[in-house]
Parts: sequence; C-alpha cells; structure tokens
Amino acid sequence: MVGAVLVGLLVLVLAGCGCVVWAQRGGPRWARVVAAVTLGAGELLRGAARSRRRRERRDPPFLGGGGGGDGGGGDGA
Repeated sequence: MVGAVLVGLLVLVLAGCGCVVWAQRGGPRWARVVAAVTLGAGELLRGAARSRRRRERRDPPFLGGGGGGDGGGGDGA
C-alpha cells in the first residue's frame, strides 16, 4: 500500500517536471498551469525545509551536556 502511494507520488512529480519543460517550450495552457503549480509546490517545500533547518539550529534536539555523539563508548577496536 505504501509502495503504491510512493509510486503514485513519483509519477506526479515526474509529470509535473515534464509539464515544466513542455511549458517552457510553448506547450498548451493546461501544461503551463500544471507547471506553475509544480513550481509553486517546489517553492513551498523549499521554504519549509529552510525554516526547519533554522529551527533545528536554534533549538537543538537534546539539552544534555557532554560531548554529544551516540553515547557509546570505545573506539571501534
């Protein structure tokens, strides 16, 4: 089920990218609309990723002291 959703999402992304290319080459009006929606969605996702990175820098995921890392000891030998 999850695989089918991911495949469907991949098909939508690829179709949107195809419409962006087609619209740049003077495609029909519906292709330009789909391209605009695709580019807008990309901008929204980019802005969300930027704000998430800013939030992570400001608020670290843990408040413990010490040297960080995975908490495990040893040097792997």
